[in-house]
Amino acid sequence: MNIRLGSAFVAVVFAGCSLAPPRVQPEPAVPASWPVGDAYLRNSEATLPKVDYHDLFRDPRLQTLIERAIANNQDVRLALANIAASRGQLRVQRAQLFPQISAAGSATRADRGSASTTGSGGINNSFAFDVGLSAFEIDLFGRVRSLSDAALQQLLGTEAALRAARLSLVAEVASAYLTLATDRSLLAIARETEDTATRSVQLTEARRAGGVAPRSDVRQAETVLAQARADRASQITLVAQDRNAIELLVGAPVGDTDLADSIESIDGLFDEIPAGIDSRVLLRRPDVVQAEYLLYAANARIGAARAAFFPTISLTAVAGFASGSLTSLLTRDAFAWSAGPAISLPIFDAGSRRGNLETVEAQRDAALATYQKTIQTAFREVADALARRGTIDDQMRAQADLEAAARDSYFLADARYREGVDAFLSSLDAQRTLYTARRSLASIRRVRADNLVELYRTLGGSS
Repeated sequence: MNIRLGSAFVAVVFAGCSLAPPRVQPEPAVPASWPVGDAYLRNSEATLPKVDYHDLFRDPRLQTLIERAIANNQDVRLALANIAASRGQLRVQRAQLFPQISAAGSATRADRGSASTTGSGGINNSFAFDVGLSAFEIDLFGRVRSLSDAALQQLLGTEAALRAARLSLVAEVASAYLTLATDRSLLAIARETEDTATRSVQLTEARRAGGVAPRSDVRQAETVLAQARADRASQITLVAQDRNAIELLVGAPVGDTDLADSIESIDGLFDEIPAGIDSRVLLRRPDVVQAEYLLYAANARIGAARAAFFPTISLTAVAGFASGSLTSLLTRDAFAWSAGPAISLPIFDAGSRRGNLETVEAQRDAALATYQKTIQTAFREVADALARRGTIDDQMRAQADLEAAARDSYFLADARYREGVDAFLSSLDAQRTLYTARRSLASIRRVRADNLVELYRTLGGSS
C-alpha cells in the first residue's frame, strides 16, 4: 500500500501538464532566393556550405590577429560572463522543480532555578534533530516547468549572442586590417607623388631661372607638391589611428610584422564566397538564432502566466528526533513527524493575473515581430552585399585601366613639356589625374576585399 502511495505521489509531482502554447518556428518573411539581375551574381548551386574565416581570409597575419582578438577581446569576455550568469539563473530555476530538503540539529542546556520557585529546579538538557522540506510546489499545471523552459531559452539566446559577438569581431578585425593596409598604400602614393612633385618644382625653377618657363609654372608645380605633403601628413595620422583600432580589437599590442604593408599585397589572399546561396541560410545567423530563442522564451512565459489562474498546491513535511538525553535521541520513542499539504486558490485579484497574461502575450508578439524583422534585415544586408559583389570586379578593372592610361598620359605629357612641345599645364593636369587615379584604385581594392568581409558577416560566417 505504501509503495502505491509513493508511486502516485511521484506521478503527481513529475507528470504535470503544460499550458504554454505549442512552440512553432515562424516562416521567415523573406523570399526563398536572392534577387537576380545585372547587379547580382548568378547562383547555380542550391545551398551555401558553412564558411570558416580560415577558408575565406587566407592571409596568415590576419588569421593570427583574429585568433588573438577572439582570445582577448573584452566584448567576447562580456558575452562569456553573460552566458555564465544565464547558466546560473537556469540552475536556480530548475531547482524549483525538486523539493528543497534541509536538516537541522540543536542542543539546549538551561538552568531552571531552584525547586522552591519553579517546582522543578536544576539543569535541563534537550536535543533535537530533524529533516524536512518546506513549501514544495507540486507543479500540476506546469508553471514551474514553463519558467524553467523560459530560462533555458534565455540561456540559449545568450549563447547565440556570444556567437554574434565573435562573428562581429572577426569582421571588424578583417575590416580594420584592410583599412590599415589601404591607408599605408595611400601614404606610399602620397610620398611618391611628393617626390615627383619636388622634382617638377626643381625643374620648373631651373627653367624659370634660365628664362625658358614663366613664374606661373613654378607656382603650379608647387600646388601639387603642397597637396601631396598635406595628404602625406593626413595619411600618417590615419595609419596610426588604424593601428590603435586594431590593437583595441585584438586587446594587445600589434607588431609591424603582424600587419600588411599595402592593400596590393593582400590581393589573392581573400577567397570568393561559394555560389548558390539559399536565403534560408540566414536561419544560421547568430542574431537570428538569438531572436528565435527569445521568442521561445516569451512563449514559455505565457504558460507560466496561464498556470497562475489555477490552484497552487504545496507540501511541507518534517521528520526528526527530540529528547532530553543525547543517549536516547535516536530511539523510537523520540521520533516524530508531520506533513501538511496546502492549497492556494485564486479568487479575486482585480485583474492582476489577466494583466500579467496579456503582458506576456504582447511580449511574445513583440518577440515574433523582432524575429521576422531580424531575418528581413539580414536578407537585405546579404542582398546589398551581393549587389556590390556583382559589379565590383567590373569597376576595379575599369579603375585599373584608368590608372594605366593616366600613368602613360603623364609620362607623355611630362616628356613633351621637357622637350618644350607642350605647356606645363598639360603635364600638371596629367600628374593630378594620375594621383587621383592611383588613390581611387587603392580605395577600390579595399572596397572589393571589404565586400567579402561583409558577405562573410551577413551570411553568419562559421558561427
